[in-house]
Amino acid sequence: MKKRSVRIAGHATSISLEEEFWDALKNIAKHHGKSASTIISEIDEGRGEINLSSALRLYVLRDMKRRLNDHP
Repeated sequence: MKKRSVRIAGHATSISLEEEFWDALKNIAKHHGKSASTIISEIDEGRGEINLSSALRLYVLRDMKRRLNDHP
């Protein structure tokens, strides 16, 4: 588990995620031509009541499932 500080909506927050999820988020961001901070901010805006770490893990999972379904 690795904790990192990110800036979301103008304030700093810490997020704890396994290194594999950090790597996946960076790769997803690169694939979309965005920064990881931008992706995290977008996820934060739409996460509702779920905690941010869980929302990030689910985002990575959904992205991977979508890619797998696009390439049978």
